[in-house]
Amino acid sequence: MPSQAQIKAQTKWEKKVYDKVLLRLRKDTEPTRDSIAEAAKECGESLNEYIINAIRERMQGGSDPPEIIPEITREPFYDN
Repeated sequence: MPSQAQIKAQTKWEKKVYDKVLLRLRKDTEPTRDSIAEAAKECGESLNEYIINAIRERMQGGSDPPEIIPEITREPFYDN
């Protein structure tokens, strides 16, 4: 088990080297986390690698933009 000093050093290094991006996926709409993870596994990539490679391909003009998906009706979180 790593010491507190090791954890602190690792965290400091990660903050220096990496940017983090939050990706929110609806559980009831494709693509789901599981479907992306399965596609990544089929390609022999980690989930992170798969997403980064998809972004790079799109940014380099390697694929057509996806069809626009109609807005999903959202249920309110509370009653008025």
